[in-house]
Formats: sequence, C-alpha cells, structure tokens
Amino acid sequence: MFLSEFDFDLPEELIATRPASPRSSSRLLVARGENIDDSFVNDLPKFLKSGDRLVLNDTKVLPARLIGVRNRSVEGNKIASAKIEVTLLAAKKEQIWSALVKPLRKIQVGEKIFFDKNFQAILVDKIDGQALLQFNTEGTEFFECLDSLGMMPLPPYIASKRQADDNDKLDYQTVFARNLGSVAAPTASLHFDNALLDEIKSIGVEISFITLHVGAGTFLPVKDEEIRKHKMHAEYGEITQQTVDEINKTKKNGGRIIPVGTTALRLLESAAQSAGKLSDWNGETNIFIYPGFKFKVADGLMTNFHLPKSTLIMLVSAIMGKETIETIYKHAITHRYRFFSYGDSSLLFP
Repeated sequence: MFLSEFDFDLPEELIATRPASPRSSSRLLVARGENIDDSFVNDLPKFLKSGDRLVLNDTKVLPARLIGVRNRSVEGNKIASAKIEVTLLAAKKEQIWSALVKPLRKIQVGEKIFFDKNFQAILVDKIDGQALLQFNTEGTEFFECLDSLGMMPLPPYIASKRQADDNDKLDYQTVFARNLGSVAAPTASLHFDNALLDEIKSIGVEISFITLHVGAGTFLPVKDEEIRKHKMHAEYGEITQQTVDEINKTKKNGGRIIPVGTTALRLLESAAQSAGKLSDWNGETNIFIYPGFKFKVADGLMTNFHLPKSTLIMLVSAIMGKETIETIYKHAITHRYRFFSYGDSSLLFP
C-alpha cells in the first residue's frame, strides 16, 4: 500500500484558522458507509442511540510554545543575542524536557535561553534534531511560568498563517480537559460544550474518559512511499479499569462504542490489541492503523477532516474503507466543509 494512494487535492481556503463559535455550531458530516447526511454538531444527539457510549480524551494541552533569547559574549565585551523559539515535547525527568528548538544551530550545549528574568533553561544535549532542556524551576512554579509566558502550540498549517493568541488558550482546549500533558489538542473534542454534553447524557448516551497525551509527532509527515515502513511516534496514555468495565458493559448490552477523536480510538485499540481484549492501560503506544486493521473496540468514530498523505487519513480509511473515505472527502470538499484542527467534524459508521 503506497503513500500516493492517500493523496487528494484540498483547496487552501478550506483550511480553518479559527474555530466555529459557539463550538457546537460546527458542521457535521454523518456517514453510514457511503450514505451521507449534512448536519451540525449540535444535532449530534439525533445520530446517537440510548445505550451508546462516547469515549472522550481528557488530556489538557500545555501552552508549550515559548519565545526566548540566547545571549553570547563576543569580541570587545559585546553581547550577541539570538531569538530562540522552543516547543516543549515531553517531560523526561525533574526540570528536564525534550523540545523542538528553532534555530537549533544558534545555541550550543551549556548555553542558556532566557524567557524572562525568572524563567530560563540550559541546553543539555542535542539528539536527532531535538533538544534536551533543563529549566531553573519545576512543579507548580514551572507550570505557572509556562501558563504566563507560553503560547498554545498551534498546528504548523495554522501557525504558518497566524500567531497564537489569547483566544487560542480557550479555543484549543476541550471543556473537559483535566490531565495536563499534550502539545496538541484532541481536536474532535473541541466541538463539545457543556450544553451539548448534557443533552447527549439526557437521551441515555453514556460517556467515558481516557487520557492520551498528544505529541508533536502527530504532525510529522509520512516519508516512506510504502506506508508499512512508517514508524509511528510514541504517546503516553492511560485507561482505567473503571473505563474498561463501562465499555465492556455497553458492549454486552448491545450499545455502540464511539471514540471521539483518533487519539481516543488509537488508545482503545492499543489496549485491546495487546491482550486480545480491552484491558486497563498505562504506558506508551505507537500503534499505526491503516487499511486491513481489525478493530476490536470501536464501532464508529467522530473525527475532524485530515491532511492528505497523513497517518490519520489512513486511519479513517481503515475504519470506513479506502473507497468510501474517498467518496466522503470528495463530498466534504464539494460542500465546503472546513478542514483540520479548527475545522468541521464527521461521524463515521462503517
């Protein structure tokens, strides 16, 4: 199976740079196989049934993008300064984070990056194009500094069009976010507000939560033409025994399990694949889902519209069938759905 098989032409004007307001006013494409309905997210309850269960990712996005300065003494007691952009990726141990640093060539191991007079980091190492940074603070104080100085790490296709701002600190966070650790949002869940969640529960649809901390690797392109050679990035996730019991109960009673977002789906299927059945999970997953994959948990999927040639377009092709996804995406483009993180959504049933 080849990368070129997952390419399609997407008009640039369909790439959303701001979300719909209110959240649930986004459009919703509902597909049962190739049967397509055009609707809105606030009509989601019409397409669910009592006894169904939505599975939501409750990860919380870090304001992980920082702008700092590297100062270096040069000839004549002068100071040479360079602007340094840092995007945190993952906590490695106390005070030390892996990060993307731009431009990495402008800073040497042992040099400091100053974000303000009280918040700074030393470059400890460079590994495979990434940096290891040791900060001068940790714990609550670290996260307070990050909250004050950091910006939301918007996806590259938005960041190339505009800077992150204060609106993104709300817009790029789900209303049920509670476990801090992502550097990208579980974007299908951005469409939910509390009123919609209450309405969904009122019709007998149940909700479970899992946690998958989305990494920056979610935006990395697939470079191998033979897609099976692609190595997925690892992301940390947790599924509690309570959630496992809830899902198993729904399955037993004939309800559908509908993950909201590819992150929730990937974690559920990771936990099920390793043991042959769904079990509690605590650790990293690098599962790669593409056509031919056998799903053990998900009966459907709510997800946004994805990049050409991405692992996510491969994932939705796996659950719906490649030809069906081609039909769905042609419809979405013809009917001017908005794409990617701040775009519209789809509800997919094979």
